[in-house]
Amino acid sequence: MKLPKEIRINPEMLEIHERAEGEEEKMIIEGYPIVFDKEAFIGFADWGWFEKVDRHAFDEADMTDVVLRYNHNNNFEILARTRNGSLSLSVDEKGVFMHAELIDTTTNRDIYKMVKNQLLTEGSFAFTVSDETEDLIDGKSHRTITGIGKLFDVSICDNGAYGDLTEIYARSRELVETKRAELENSNKRKANILRLRNKNKLLLGGKI
Repeated sequence: MKLPKEIRINPEMLEIHERAEGEEEKMIIEGYPIVFDKEAFIGFADWGWFEKVDRHAFDEADMTDVVLRYNHNNNFEILARTRNGSLSLSVDEKGVFMHAELIDTTTNRDIYKMVKNQLLTEGSFAFTVSDETEDLIDGKSHRTITGIGKLFDVSICDNGAYGDLTEIYARSRELVETKRAELENSNKRKANILRLRNKNKLLLGGKI
């Protein structure tokens, strides 16, 4: 089965690498588009789920030929790429750290200046999930991504600007509600089993 492509945003601030005196002028952008074990609510007020990425989720992830984009826009120029060494991604205790050296183009200069002046501040990533766990707490689904299948791209994003939200939230309302129903049914089955065990225990005088 083909895994659905998902996109998530991380509001952590991207940073500009300031050059030292006498250092060759380069346009370098750094930051964490992915942070581990930081739960966030995905969705809207009337539906959604809580989600976090486990620190071991990238242990077997396919991170070959990842590109840096603007707002995940496939029609926009690629800003940097792992294949030619202009983009590097490293996994540490905090998350996935991005180091991108932009080539000298008009578009890249504009992006660099907007990050430097904090007009563009957020990082994001597009991925597939190979493994996950899910729990229902107080009627809300809590999802932990324990395995990333493939990392397609990391992106520099506007504040909250994803484009079409129906594409970003790949886990549709229907999928979320199906998952929630499955968890509720599972919890009900466990409660029924426990009730029967307690009833039998009483009938047998405290012995099962």
